[in-house]
Amino acid sequence: MAAGTNESESLTGWLRGIATNAAGTPVAGAHVSIHAPDNSDEREILTGSDGTFSAAGLMPGTYRVTAARGTLATESPAKVEIVRNEGTELHVTLSNTAPLTEREEELLVRIGELEQRLASLETRLDPASASPPQKQGPVPVAPPVPVAIPSMPEALEAPETTLGVDSFTPFAYGDFTWLNGTSRNKEAALDTRFFTPEVRFDTNFLEDLNQPRDHSMGGSTEEFRSGEVQVEQISVGGDFHWKNVRGRILTMFGMFSTTTPRNDASVAVGQWDLRNAYRYVSEAYGGYHFNVNHGLNVDAGIFVSYIGLFSYYNFDNWAYQPSFVSSNTPWFFNGVRIQWFPTNKLKIEPWIINGWQSYAKYNGHRGLGGQILYRPYEWLSLVFNNYGNGTDDLGIPGRSRIHTDDSIEVRYYNDPESTGISKMAFSITGDAGCEYGAGVSCHGGKGGPKQSFLGWMAYNRVWWNKDQYAITVGGGKMNNSGRYLTLLPPINGADAVSGSPYFTESPGDKAHMWDSTVTFQWMPRQYITWWLEGSYRHSDVPYWTGRGGITPPGGNNGFPGEYVCNNGAPSPTPTGCGAVGLWSPDLRRSQVVIGAGVMVKF
Repeated sequence: MAAGTNESESLTGWLRGIATNAAGTPVAGAHVSIHAPDNSDEREILTGSDGTFSAAGLMPGTYRVTAARGTLATESPAKVEIVRNEGTELHVTLSNTAPLTEREEELLVRIGELEQRLASLETRLDPASASPPQKQGPVPVAPPVPVAIPSMPEALEAPETTLGVDSFTPFAYGDFTWLNGTSRNKEAALDTRFFTPEVRFDTNFLEDLNQPRDHSMGGSTEEFRSGEVQVEQISVGGDFHWKNVRGRILTMFGMFSTTTPRNDASVAVGQWDLRNAYRYVSEAYGGYHFNVNHGLNVDAGIFVSYIGLFSYYNFDNWAYQPSFVSSNTPWFFNGVRIQWFPTNKLKIEPWIINGWQSYAKYNGHRGLGGQILYRPYEWLSLVFNNYGNGTDDLGIPGRSRIHTDDSIEVRYYNDPESTGISKMAFSITGDAGCEYGAGVSCHGGKGGPKQSFLGWMAYNRVWWNKDQYAITVGGGKMNNSGRYLTLLPPINGADAVSGSPYFTESPGDKAHMWDSTVTFQWMPRQYITWWLEGSYRHSDVPYWTGRGGITPPGGNNGFPGEYVCNNGAPSPTPTGCGAVGLWSPDLRRSQVVIGAGVMVKF
């Protein structure tokens, strides 16, 4: 899950304007001087070919603005008020400050005579175009026709570029695109003051060496089909931001739209088919930014989870298949998120949510949690996520869950312009949690069977040739007594609501798993990643799809919560198939996957 942030708005404002002459014609190349009230900020700017100029990063206050070019100049300084987080428009008029010389007066008279002779010649050549007789003599020069001032709606203009290091906006003082779980885009391909679009494409080819005949893979929230080219993610949306009002929408098409909602059992609570209501949305929220300290955001809706360090979006990650503490923990939350930035290096973020990866509230208690993100230096990131209070088991109102997830990321080498090794970094993540009540306990004993989660993962990444190439080596381990966070294999179409008799998730069930990956990435541009990866995963119980597959004869029969006979019929008990015989899925203790793909993010 991404440990990213939503940027706070700046304390400064910006100025934009246009310089014209008395006739309204834009004046190019004019020198515009901007003076702060206390002379702490003085700037000299040249107008463009269309007469426009702009300045960003101005502290609030009243500024004096003058402009000049040759004999043209403003008669007196213009006063303009700069407001925090807003833009101010200014139109300055340049007048001729020097009287005309005798020679200039003589030239004006000559120009008038020449224009009169030209008109007379046109009349001789085309009598029909003759106009009424004009009084002879010098004709004064007509003033230039005013030119429309080029303009664009303020909301559609590009944001002002911050000059120098931004020491106010949270985490803007450094470049954190090296982080695992954070997009490596350094700039938006397109941006306006109202909307920043976002587009993602993720296509993969995976080969499971167990060679499942039904091409179906389990135990992952990133890898689903073997031996095929599949579109994992197609997302379109972006961020809306205007005068402190915020909003974000990102659609979710491709395999994610089917595989992600299946892990949420809360849709079985009540009516209105929440799974399909949210199926094609990965993020959707609205909120408001308050000018408190370095920013305070209050958002409500559905947003991606940070638990597990890796981002929900594969483009942002060092590896395609993350370890269990990421793949088995939440990818989204529904509720209210508050982001407070007391400094530009610290974020404190409380959550008030429906539950642990749940569209709805399972029982009587909603989930509470939050994140503390601290980045004291550009090379160091510390993140602490905690969750509790929620009663997140379907049909078991007396069972509560707690969880902690903590990570450290360190960039220990950085030479971005090197054609050799240009960067090196590592990440370490540890998770611990448990469930208690309703017949289970965190430690076992009189309270009931042990229901706990303990896991870790670690990765090391090396970039070279100016960060165009990278290789990541890592892996992790998970012990999950009770299997309450172990992803259910989709046997006969089973999901979190139906469960499966072939892989139970009952108190006392054991699940000990470990994995490792090697990932190579080629990143010729900041908007694209080509990747190649090999992974090995192991379990102490049969878990991954084998050659025989996990699909019954004739296909899924619509009863994933029951046993299946060899003729495809459902059976409530393993002995109910009689002479036909009981079908069983082919589950293995290990899995080797070779994968490749391309990911694009604008």
